[in-house]
Amino acid sequence: MIDKRKFYINGDWVDPVNKNDCNVIDPSTEEPYVTISLGSADDTNKAVEAAKNSFFTWKNTSKEERIELLEKLLKIYRNRSEEMTNAISKELGAPLDWASSAQMGSGESHIEDFIKRLKEFDFESNFDENSDNYIVYEPIGVCGLITPWNWPINQIALKVIPAFATGCTMILKPSEMAPLSGLLFAEMIHEAGFPAGVFNLVNGDGAGVGSQISGHPDIDMVSFTGSTRAGKLISKNAADTIKRVCLELGGKGGNIIFADAYPNAVRDGVRNIMSNAGQSCDAPTRMLVEKSIYEKAVQEAADEANKIGVDLPSKPGDHIGPVINKSQFDKIQALIQSGIDEGATLVAGGAGRPSNFEKGYYVKPTVFTNVKNEMRIAKEEIFGPVLSIIPFDSEEEAISITNDTPYGLGNFLQTEDKERARRVSKQLRAGVVQINGNAPDSGTPFGGYNQSGNGREGGTWGLHEYLEVKVISGWK
Repeated sequence: MIDKRKFYINGDWVDPVNKNDCNVIDPSTEEPYVTISLGSADDTNKAVEAAKNSFFTWKNTSKEERIELLEKLLKIYRNRSEEMTNAISKELGAPLDWASSAQMGSGESHIEDFIKRLKEFDFESNFDENSDNYIVYEPIGVCGLITPWNWPINQIALKVIPAFATGCTMILKPSEMAPLSGLLFAEMIHEAGFPAGVFNLVNGDGAGVGSQISGHPDIDMVSFTGSTRAGKLISKNAADTIKRVCLELGGKGGNIIFADAYPNAVRDGVRNIMSNAGQSCDAPTRMLVEKSIYEKAVQEAADEANKIGVDLPSKPGDHIGPVINKSQFDKIQALIQSGIDEGATLVAGGAGRPSNFEKGYYVKPTVFTNVKNEMRIAKEEIFGPVLSIIPFDSEEEAISITNDTPYGLGNFLQTEDKERARRVSKQLRAGVVQINGNAPDSGTPFGGYNQSGNGREGGTWGLHEYLEVKVISGWK
């Protein structure tokens, strides 16, 4: 059993104030593999005090000093990339190849891009040449950063790095279900030489440390990535202190496939939602297919899903691993059963584990057809390798079905008609729209509409989340 019970507070690894051990379960074996501590209010208060005490010194460091530290951190991250890959693979159950290329790689790319954006960013400027007003961007203050388990280092980097870059201090609460990557990142931050108190890490659950962070009077901003349900609770808990709340929440993306889509559009769409065992908030889990190619699309989707292997995270190659825990596994199984009960047609996968596993939270790549948008599998965020295929007649109907959801994080569309692609993408109510499999570049903003959250992460937009804007008149 790995012992990771210490917290990182004020530049040191410290014991919790109160003993509250928690065993973390390996999703591939259902066995505990690491012990962490769940923090108390005393631990949270110590971390907040350290961040508060270090804020005024850190906010006055130069941009060049912050860039130098971030470049050191990037070098350390690259040197320890294999450790990060192994940590993510273990905690998430992600296959090693995927953990390296997608998961670990996302952290590296975010650090690189934020360094670039910081170098280009002007924290002070004249309002215009005819005005004596001066605009100053200043760090918002002490930030509480609450990150999820499904893309652990991706979300940690999207929050911690812009907080560093803008002169904020912070308390990070990684997911208690995937703690290793966050703890390893704290080691890297310490090795890079960031001043004591600027970065602090306290493990805990949402009801404990999460609630303490969101309601704390000395925390100026909360950035949270997770479920819409938890996002609502955080917003309510933060209301009394009028702190800034940035939320990246759930999704139920649509992938519109027109009859003139490129040849592998359906197969690529299946692969997209099955990757990471379906545990991505922007996964296009509703595939909308034009009726003239519907039957062919169904055959291709079933065939592609049946080709996707499910295997141990330690094995090399292209396959998916387990989902994160028993609660998630049971939820997915219940939703698969609801799809069957509500009359959708199951063409691949289904309930239960794959035949080669008796334990571990492994889910079969599953495809439903003849799905109606009012069914649970089309409305609820499943967060597993389950695809719903819905037919449509017209462009207008496809847009209407896609937008018929409380979410609005990521949508996709496939067509060779460039004008239609541009026209439809403007009508889709989501923070990100991907045309013909073209992923957004590094540094573009990521976030959602409606109940998928507010605010944006990444690039210059990610820096602005952590900044206040001050106008000084009479400057000249």
